Parts: sequence; C-alpha cells; structure tokens
Amino acid sequence: MSKRAPLDEIREVLLSDAASPAKAERIADHIRRSGNYRWVGIYEVNGGEIAILGWSGAGVPAHPRFPVAQGLCGAAVASRNTVIAGDVTRDPRYLTTFGSTRSEMVVPVFGPAGRGVVAVIDVESERVDAFTDEDRDFGERCASAIAGLW
Repeated sequence: MSKRAPLDEIREVLLSDAASPAKAERIADHIRRSGNYRWVGIYEVNGGEIAILGWSGAGVPAHPRFPVAQGLCGAAVASRNTVIAGDVTRDPRYLTTFGSTRSEMVVPVFGPAGRGVVAVIDVESERVDAFTDEDRDFGERCASAIAGLW
C-alpha cells in the first residue's frame, strides 16, 4: 500500500463525527497497515502526563499512562524531534510496552502556535533497526496531518 494513501484516509477520519479516541484508533490503524508496522499508538501529552488515546496492533500497551519525562515518548516531547531507537534493548530511555519490541520510532505532534507538543505517534517493530528515513518522513507527515485532533 502506498504511504500517500493513508494521509488522505487520515484527513477523512479527521472530518468524521467520531469522538477523538475513535478517530485516534482509526488513524493508528491506517498508519500501522500502510507501513506494515507491528503496533502503532497515539498518545496525548497533557501537562505532566502522556496517555494513550488510541492504538492499533496486538494489545493494550503495558503503560497506558506515564510521566512526561519517561520513555522514548518523553524524549520526543522534550527534544521536540522524532526519536528512533534501532535497538531498544540498548537504549536506557526505553519504557517496555511489549516484550517483543526491538525498535521504536516516536514522532511528536505539534499543536497550534504556542501549544508545543500535544501528542506523539509511537511506532513499534519486532525487528532491530526497522525504521528508515522513509519511515521517519512518513511518520512526520502523519503527525502534521493529525494535528487537527487538538
């Protein structure tokens, strides 16, 4: 599947009347299927906490909410940049979501001017070094597209 088509699908989801958690779940599913990723979660950043809004893949994350200073998600919020861990077993920032995860990419989602990072897209793989520059670019385009949820 083309990685362009999901951006159109995401825009359609954003225009729907569904509640934000349902939209986030559908968007996560579009991202997961388009990139052939194992698991994708969309987390909201609210004050000092990061909390799951919607996901697609095998199961609920082990940490559905956690302090904003923790994990690779927290690193993406703090740095305001995409964070890629090619081998999570070698990254002390990694907060275990699934025991089978070997690499993770976290992309910040920016709100309107002055709001900073309002969410992150968390993409996980069971393969080491699973994410390429193309994946990063795709994730960042998805993050820009979903900013309308906030």
